[in-house]
Amino acid sequence: MSNYDLMYGDMFTWLLVIVGVILVIYAQAKVNSAYNKYKKIKCSKNINGAEAARLILKKNNLDLYVVETPGEMSDHYDPSRKTVRLSPVVFRENTIASIAIAAHECGHAIQDKENYTFMRIRASLVPVVNLVSYAGYFAMIISIFMGAMQYLMVGILMELVTVVFQLVTLPVEFDASKRALKEIEELNLVSKEELDGAKKVLSAAAFTYVASALAAILQLLRLLIMYGNRNND
Repeated sequence: MSNYDLMYGDMFTWLLVIVGVILVIYAQAKVNSAYNKYKKIKCSKNINGAEAARLILKKNNLDLYVVETPGEMSDHYDPSRKTVRLSPVVFRENTIASIAIAAHECGHAIQDKENYTFMRIRASLVPVVNLVSYAGYFAMIISIFMGAMQYLMVGILMELVTVVFQLVTLPVEFDASKRALKEIEELNLVSKEELDGAKKVLSAAAFTYVASALAAILQLLRLLIMYGNRNND
């Protein structure tokens, strides 16, 4: 392979990285824009995120804690403690964004109750991802001294695990948002006019997971191309 081919190949692989970074930044800007807009719009039903979450959980016969957790956009469902954790703004405020986000986290709680397949798969992958991440960094340090090919192989393995985890995460998040909208409508937590805003908040949040998955795939493709180029030297 000529030096020109190598240079062109390296430029292409870095282009993949740049595209991935742009996707993630755009997705984050999109969710921030939707969140910042609808966290300022009061909900006509005059309930906050915590109250909405409790109503959804009660409807689904789930006796779980709904607690406030520090940080902004730190909302999540904790399956190990069976707890819905909401950021201060979502927990306390009566806004369209608060209702949408609280409902989404309750969607995860309902998935847990129903043993949603992809949620179980994702949970089983967490220790694998953690193990590969910790072990992989040590392996990459060692492989630096063993040559570029070994270094790339370790990187490919780590990124492959990340891609699998990201792809399994997609149906989990989309399904939680679908359940959230269903609960919001059935419990009449927002008016028909406000429902469109709730949909936009949930859609923007879901897009961040799509962007992260695409970025991970592009990074894996980059490493595979680099491995192929070096292997053909």
